[in-house]
Parts: sequence; C-alpha cells; structure tokens
Amino acid sequence: MDGNRRWARQMGMTNPSLGHKFGADHVEDVLSWCEAAGIKHVTVFVCSTENLAHREDAEIAFLMRVIEQVVSDKIATPDPAWQMHVAGLLDALPDSTARALKNAEEATRSCSTGAHVTLAVGYGGRQEVVDAFRALLHEQAETGGSLTDLAETLTAADVARHLYTAGQPDPDLVIRTSGEQRMSNFLLWQSAYSELYFCEAYWPAFREIDFLRALRSYAARGRRHGA
Repeated sequence: MDGNRRWARQMGMTNPSLGHKFGADHVEDVLSWCEAAGIKHVTVFVCSTENLAHREDAEIAFLMRVIEQVVSDKIATPDPAWQMHVAGLLDALPDSTARALKNAEEATRSCSTGAHVTLAVGYGGRQEVVDAFRALLHEQAETGGSLTDLAETLTAADVARHLYTAGQPDPDLVIRTSGEQRMSNFLLWQSAYSELYFCEAYWPAFREIDFLRALRSYAARGRRHGA
C-alpha cells in the first residue's frame, strides 16, 4: 500500500505523515471488497525494515500509533471478520506496537469466517529468508543432524515451513499502488509465481473500481507457474 505521503502532499496536508492515517483506515475498505469477492487470504505490506531504518523518528512513531489504533479498533473487534497474523520482526517495533499486534492476533484467533489477513510490519523479504534458514539450521542442530545431511536433503518445503507466513498459501496476485513497478523486498520467496499488477493511484485513493480492474486483469491471464 504505497503512496500515502505523496497523496497527503497532493491533498495539501502540511504533515505528509497524515497520509499514513488515511492509508491505514483505507485497509478496512479494501478488506470489505476482498470479502465481497470471496478472497480469503490477504497480506498488507504496512511497514518495511527499510522504513524503520531510514524514515525519521517522528514519522515512525506516528505510523506505529496508527497501526496500534487500527488493529485495536478495526481488526480485533468483538466479532472479527478476519483472523489476523503478523509477518515481520516484532522485536524491532516499539513495545506498545508489538503488544497491540500480539493482542490482535490472540483476539482474532477464534474467528470462524475462514478469512485471514496478514499485516507485514517491520517486514523484509530477504530478512525473512535469512530467518527461515537460521531456524532450519537451529532445528537441524537440535535434532543432532549434520550440515552435510541437511545439504543433501534440503527442499523448498523445508524452507517454507520456517517462513513468517508458514501454513498460508502463496499469493496469487500482488497489487502495488502509486505507479511504482518493483517488489521492494515484499514476499520474495512466496511471490515467485505470483501475478503482478501495478496501479497508478496512491493507496488512499485506490478505489473499488481499481481493485476490480486488478482482479479482472488477473482473471484474464494464463498462469503457467514457470512452466
């Protein structure tokens, strides 16, 4: 969900960080469109590891407060429509943000709709793969296996079960707003065979008609999964 700050500037807001607030609120709209379309798995790229490292402290603090409010007020509701998951490094987040995300995961665990939304917060695709391999190596050591044994038997499935998104399906479609045409470290392992759709609209201005156009484009493609 790209283009929050650029949208805020375009709208004449003196504080471009306000775009994050409008962008976060817009997630609720998009989830309702997904629900109407029968989509049961959604991953939203909220905040990257690069954002945490390179954005100003004041902007990051504002974004974290927005995340805390959205997950508490709009996702972890008394009767949640989506079971929430988190992908990313919670240890890199402020304690209050990490706690809000964990609480929302727990509060939505009993969601019975079968719909799942993953918030990628403090997320980086390369770091995810590194963490997956690290967990795999620790697992091998704990079971007394050798690195040679691991090298000879290692499969893609072994890595996948240690990803942040383990147990969830790989994305069929990746939508990026704001006109940028790159992956920017998002779900690098999982999106190996995903269809990509790039939209010119900034995220807060992303309309339902834009969403439906993305689905229509996806439906018209012949997926070959690398074959």
